[in-house]
Amino acid sequence: MKKDFSCCCPSLIPSRETACFYLLFVLIALYMLAGAAIFSSLERPAELKAHKLWESRLKDFSQEYNISCDDLKSLLCYYEEARTAGIRAEQGRALWDIPGAFYFVGTVVSTIGFGVTAPSTVTGKVLLVFYGLLGCSAAILFFNLFLERVITLLSFLIFWCHRKRRGSDRLDSRAGDTISDMERKPSVYQVTLILFVAVLLVACGAASLYSVMEGWTYLESLYFCFVAFSTVGFGDFVSGQREHHEDSRGYQVANCLMMLLGVCCTYSLFNAISVIIKQGLNWTLGTLAWMYSGIHHHRSKIKLCFSDPEVPTCYCENDTQHRQQVQAVCSSGHSMLCHFCDPSSIGKCLCENARVKKVCYRNIKREASVKQEQDNCSYEEYQTHAIPLAS
Repeated sequence: MKKDFSCCCPSLIPSRETACFYLLFVLIALYMLAGAAIFSSLERPAELKAHKLWESRLKDFSQEYNISCDDLKSLLCYYEEARTAGIRAEQGRALWDIPGAFYFVGTVVSTIGFGVTAPSTVTGKVLLVFYGLLGCSAAILFFNLFLERVITLLSFLIFWCHRKRRGSDRLDSRAGDTISDMERKPSVYQVTLILFVAVLLVACGAASLYSVMEGWTYLESLYFCFVAFSTVGFGDFVSGQREHHEDSRGYQVANCLMMLLGVCCTYSLFNAISVIIKQGLNWTLGTLAWMYSGIHHHRSKIKLCFSDPEVPTCYCENDTQHRQQVQAVCSSGHSMLCHFCDPSSIGKCLCENARVKKVCYRNIKREASVKQEQDNCSYEEYQTHAIPLAS
């Protein structure tokens, strides 16, 4: 019983989603390298200057009070351990009372993690793992639902504006319903713009509050808003940690609300921007594919033809008036893929279990009539054999 084997060469070209993933990985890596170079050039001189200043002050203090540098460094190591427990040189508010603990779990669930407050007991650290697993998952779901509510609100506003502009109170026809459904869907650019304005308003309002209550400059307050709202949470600036804040219940509530609203808006903005980035990646991949196909079309004169398995045929397009037809006979029913464009070149059989030993071609002479052209052909005698490869 004969078995027909088709010529199937597995493609190494990745799918669009996989290519998008690879391209995004490369771009993020390059973006991180560029950021590392920029921040290193900006912050490294200040770091070296701070180290020199600290060594100078440490040496002067040691000489002034007749204390060895080793003893002084040991005291500083103890102080670093005390900072983990919330002890500061300047007296601050309690960290593990109910309001302080609530602020801590808020930074955990929102994935901010300032690092000012952290559990010191083994039981607390183990509990934090499971508590954060469930809390962070629920918070991310809340952020996604918040984004859906924002899109729904924008859709309603766009639909209302279209109805107001048309001056109609209701849509009677089904076609009108279809048009309105299409018109009420906001584009990703509209959503991004609205969310960007919302983040700016929330950040500017929160920065005004923090500048007054924390004693920061307005620029420092804006910096803190971005670090907190984006859930980066460096911990160099932390709100609500001063001693007099313990008595400001209104400020504590406002701080929590600002954090919640800012994180929701910023997370939604990041999601919208990520959609735009993905569209840009798809456009880039499409452009690269179009450029590659253009280059391949101009440089290559070979046209690949997958013809009938019994008599595979490849047509060359070097001469628009006189096309050469190449037929290859493959033994054992193997299908073949022929590359042939020049009479002096050699065709190839890309079968899995066959190879071409010799190749024949035939020149078709143009006769007076179509019938004669179909029936009468002069052949240059060569032999073609497709010999199966040894398994």
